[in-house]
Amino acid sequence: MTDTVRLRPPTHSLDRRVLGWWRIHGLIWFGPPVLALVVLGLLIPPARGWLLAPALVVAVLGAAWILLMPMWWYRVHRWEATETAVYTRTGFFFQESRVVPLSRIQTVDTLRGPLQQAFKLATVTVTTASARGPVKISGLDRELADNLAERLTETTQATPGDAT
Repeated sequence: MTDTVRLRPPTHSLDRRVLGWWRIHGLIWFGPPVLALVVLGLLIPPARGWLLAPALVVAVLGAAWILLMPMWWYRVHRWEATETAVYTRTGFFFQESRVVPLSRIQTVDTLRGPLQQAFKLATVTVTTASARGPVKISGLDRELADNLAERLTETTQATPGDAT
């Protein structure tokens, strides 16, 4: 084995389509409150000022979030799977790097929600006995995710250890 299991920066970035997926998530979070405040402000004339002002604030914050955060996350989020471990880095202001030795993997799953399916993306979840919980790699190309899950499952079965 040439790879050493140690914490290090992973090499692969997520699929670029993840930017659109994250932006749609932002619209889902910020859109309904803005819409509700605007509709109520238009329907209730005496409350128009104190409903439309917060709508504007939420809309501006939401637009900034939708434009800037996906690009930030895309630069930070990384993943890699070697013959000995799975490496991930995720986060926002607090960035978390994790390494999962293949001998500790218990299950490997893929998930494709409705929005992920629309963007042809998937999430690979690597479950271990760790108290930190599973490691998730979200925003992978659908075919890459399926291949990664299959490869990790095969490699894990061939790796000695009891995964506990």
